[in-house]
Amino acid sequence: MSTSVVEMRHITKKFGNFKANDDISLTLHKGEILALLGENGAGKSTLMGMLSGLLKPTEGQILVEGKEVEMESPRDAKKLGIGMVHQHFMLIPAFTVLENIILGEEPLKGGRIDYKKASQEIERLAEKYQLDIDLKAKVADITVGMQQRVEIMKALYRKANIFIFDEPTAALTPQEIDQLMKIFRALADEGKSIIFITHKLKEIKEAADRCIVIRAGRVIDDVMVADVAEEKMAEMMVGRKIRTTVDKAEVDQSKAVLEVKGLNVEKHGLQAVKNLDLTVHTGEIVGVAGVDGNGQSELIDALTGMRKIKSGSVKINGKEYANHPVREITEAGVGYIPEDRQVVGLVLPMTISENLALKNYYRKPFNNHGILEYADINQNGKDLIEKFDIRSQSEKEAVGSLSGGNQQKVIVAREIASKPDLLIAANPTRGVDVGAIEYIHEKINDERNDGRAVLLVSFELDEILKLSDRVVVMHAGEIVGEIDPKNTSAEELGLMMAGKKIADAE
Repeated sequence: MSTSVVEMRHITKKFGNFKANDDISLTLHKGEILALLGENGAGKSTLMGMLSGLLKPTEGQILVEGKEVEMESPRDAKKLGIGMVHQHFMLIPAFTVLENIILGEEPLKGGRIDYKKASQEIERLAEKYQLDIDLKAKVADITVGMQQRVEIMKALYRKANIFIFDEPTAALTPQEIDQLMKIFRALADEGKSIIFITHKLKEIKEAADRCIVIRAGRVIDDVMVADVAEEKMAEMMVGRKIRTTVDKAEVDQSKAVLEVKGLNVEKHGLQAVKNLDLTVHTGEIVGVAGVDGNGQSELIDALTGMRKIKSGSVKINGKEYANHPVREITEAGVGYIPEDRQVVGLVLPMTISENLALKNYYRKPFNNHGILEYADINQNGKDLIEKFDIRSQSEKEAVGSLSGGNQQKVIVAREIASKPDLLIAANPTRGVDVGAIEYIHEKINDERNDGRAVLLVSFELDEILKLSDRVVVMHAGEIVGEIDPKNTSAEELGLMMAGKKIADAE
């Protein structure tokens, strides 16, 4: 592992007066898996943006295979054998999976795109790396986990020798994560080199050879993974010890806030949720565990008014809300942290303050007879930025310019500030660092301790077991069992997620 394939020397990147990267140097060797660890907003994605040709350094040098290079675009990076899988997918929803993978690299035959040749090559790669994808499906119709696999396949199809993965497991299930770690090792064994940005310390311990820790745009440490414990890496990243538990208060759990009975939901004419019953009471967190694609997304869409219910009842505080408009459900006291923050949760070109006012922009004090009161909107933004520790330059900054974790905090702040009776949280810590995870977990638990009902849907087993008072398991659109998280291991829960009944898992 002595041959250097990438060197970044004294890299500084400025945006106005702000230094996103400050004199960073790193080296990547042939056949090495290098983890890049840091808080949201630490500068990791910016640094990799320069290595992938999306950005240009303000100062410093980049060397590939020992030669200094200047990249004007990602196409230049591709020519150098560099491929990047982005945290927020670079896919066209209206195109098929196949069309997205080959976009810009289409094989031609007789002046036309040779889809057969492309399909055969992708199927070969899919079999080699055990990536299950449907080439004919439109990206708009596939799960978030499937979209991530499409992004990975794009890089493999382009025959990169140097892979950059930005939060590659943020949208994957535990089983898919295990498979991706195997793919990393297979690529490294072939002599390819990998840099992966992650906040998941277990993945670093499992897959990485070396870890570089970045804090506030500077390198804090460069360590061999085998020599450092997870707890120490977390402390290096955030500069303090991380709490791994939450304090659950004794609260009244007697009143049903959400009552779902006989719920049936379809997707593309197929039944996605089947005769489902579910109740969430005041002062409790009910976790919904399951492998991605087993009806969780359709369940949430139905509860929040974003998808039509075929049959069944959805009551909030005793009143029926099945197939009611989204605004009526929101005004009934439902808060919603969606699993896709950029598509569903935020309007990226709008300011932080405007996004924080999205639920109530039509009410006083934000609206006065149809006129938006920006003084109140911006003051609310300032207050919530401070209260929820949103790392930003100003409340007037476009929310799309924030790091992924800080975008997530904007959504959490907006939804919790509305004081909902029922908070629905879908993968609320996807793609955020351990410090932000700790913070978001505490905020969700505070809602429970304040007597509110919380429905937590997550693919993170540790998150489900840590926060939930009760856990129901979904498989093939049905609830296959309910468990007490205090008396259930992650392994037992994983068996149930695979479709085992409780008696079979014991």
